Amino acid sequence: QVQLVESVGGLVQVGASLALRCTITGPFRGLGLSWYRQSPGSERERVASMDWGGMNIDCVDSVKGRFTMDRDTYDRDRSTSTYYLRMTALKPEDTAVYYCNRPDARENWGPGTQVTVSS
Repeated sequence: QVQLVESVGGLVQVGASLALRCTITGPFRGLGLSWYRQSPGSERERVASMDWGGMNIDCVDSVKGRFTMDRDTYDRDRSTSTYYLRMTALKPEDTAVYYCNRPDARENWGPGTQVTVSS
């Protein structure tokens, strides 16, 4: 069973950078990964996706040019994959709880990690 855990959120100032981590344990092959976010009173939205090959990264317009993704080499010993969402030039409207999941969101959601951007 796949387990997703997001981490390394925090409180930052406008214009700061932050790199979120998604640690995936269990069988996670064949599809890419997406990052999502949800702010109070809003629907969860996808913000960035990486394909399985890691060569294609797609971001929504609101974060394009500011957010990107990468990942570590798969850890076979621990059956763990680690993906990152690297965020720069953060804005107050980026404040949300951030989650990772497959592009089709088929896995159980992790706890998310809170990002708060203070002006």
